[in-house]
Amino acid sequence: MSLRSQLLKGVLEGCILSIINRQPTYGYELSVRLQEFGLSDVSEGSIYPILLRLQKEKLIEGTMQKSELGPKRKYYHLTEAGKEALIEFIEQWETIKLPVENIIKKEE
Repeated sequence: MSLRSQLLKGVLEGCILSIINRQPTYGYELSVRLQEFGLSDVSEGSIYPILLRLQKEKLIEGTMQKSELGPKRKYYHLTEAGKEALIEFIEQWETIKLPVENIIKKEE
């Protein structure tokens, strides 16, 4: 597993929660949105297991909705626990991001 993959694995769940928090989203759309933000190497195959885990942890819920372009899609939205988990992720990210950036900048 590459270093990028390992780093991404640690933050992908928080990124997914953040995208779903903006608006209800279905699996493939999550993949597209992550790519739009520059995470082009995240496959649908890695997104769906995370969605299942987040559902089991009751951080997201899925509802089937009609699609204008085909079969029904499962749209995910955050639960209250999911909103709390996102806030915690952001807080923890901020405590890690700044020190890492400082360390890296000192090396330059």
